[in-house]
Amino acid sequence: MPAIRNIAVGLPVKDGHLLALEGHDRSRRLDFLRAIGGGIEFGETAVEALRREFMEELGAELEGAEPLGVFENIFTYEGAPGHEIAHVFAVSSAALDAVPLDAELRILDEGSPVRWVPLADIESGVRVLFPEGAPEALRTISAR
Repeated sequence: MPAIRNIAVGLPVKDGHLLALEGHDRSRRLDFLRAIGGGIEFGETAVEALRREFMEELGAELEGAEPLGVFENIFTYEGAPGHEIAHVFAVSSAALDAVPLDAELRILDEGSPVRWVPLADIESGVRVLFPEGAPEALRTISAR
């Protein structure tokens, strides 16, 4: 039986843009954005996992991580069911702030593209952002 996965993800925002991973689900023919982060390991707090994931995936140290909420995400990806509990954070990083808005990064351990995406594209529904709850959390950051 599949397990429920606890994840920690961050929402870096700069000049009206979100830094997010770009993905594609072939089974649904869906292009999407995914908040950066990953699984929480046993004995690790959500913030510790978030900091580790940003270092592993982008080589970036986080100076700040503010919890925005915890959201349950039941989904299908590539035809397989998934279930996550997502701890979503607003994050700050001098290293990421230095990345130009037109840059394309790659996740270091698997190569997925990461880029700055206009918040307006997410808010208008032009681009879909996962996990569940991340778009609502993003609105909290945008309102500041």
